[in-house]
Amino acid sequence: MTDAAALPGQPRGGVLSGPATARAVNVLAPNPSAMTLDGTNTWIVSEPGSALAVVVDPGPLDEAHLRAVIDTVEAAGKRVALTLLTHGHPDHAEGAARFAELTRTSVRALDPALRLGDEGLAEGDVVTTGGLEMRVVATPGHTADSLSFHLPADRAVLTGDTILGRGTTMVAHPEGRLGDYLDSLRRLRSLTVDDGVHTVLPGHGPVLEDAQGAVEFYLAHRAHRLAQVETAVEGGCATAPEVVARVYADVDRSLWPAAELSVRAQLAYLREHGLIGVSDTG
Repeated sequence: MTDAAALPGQPRGGVLSGPATARAVNVLAPNPSAMTLDGTNTWIVSEPGSALAVVVDPGPLDEAHLRAVIDTVEAAGKRVALTLLTHGHPDHAEGAARFAELTRTSVRALDPALRLGDEGLAEGDVVTTGGLEMRVVATPGHTADSLSFHLPADRAVLTGDTILGRGTTMVAHPEGRLGDYLDSLRRLRSLTVDDGVHTVLPGHGPVLEDAQGAVEFYLAHRAHRLAQVETAVEGGCATAPEVVARVYADVDRSLWPAAELSVRAQLAYLREHGLIGVSDTG
């Protein structure tokens, strides 16, 4: 999920699992990797005093993890009433159908193929299960179906893979679209400026307590990478692999295949905006 090692915002002391805000608790899935960082964050969100909980991103199809999420909910004297998905990547959504079976809940998502039940999710929807208020924010770019969930009472936002707790997000061509992603970052920045959001509850990595700093870092990082790619093309790089070799020279080569997908998205963006004329075929 990441294509850089820099740290956005200020993480909360490396805390990865457990309570994060008054309404949100994380159960970390056991699927760490270079792409998923420490693993997928499965968020349990509920209004204090309510007997109902909403689970966001059950994670991979790992029976022990799914049951650990249920056990955490039940230990708090609650039951799972609804399952939500930030997007359809397997590390977030593969376990959703089984989790729904275990909890007898519906699954709401933007993509109809991921839904279990009659209701989907869309920009402007408000989830009010058990008195909870979570506002749905469309944040496409990492994927076309990416959503974030604004938790006003905690001045927090659950960002899925749109903003991570460490590193930066992959926007991989052709699934990812950089123009959409930049628009989504600006949308999240407006939440920090206009709605007072200060906490990022990411899909991977630790909680970030400087939401605005994280968004500004992401925007600056993207501008820097775009400038590097544009310079590489002007310097004679004609294909995505050539650009990767120049721009990502200091990155572990095992990550270059992922970096190439990111570069293809950047090249597509630069072409769409008339900033380069190269036709990448490599």
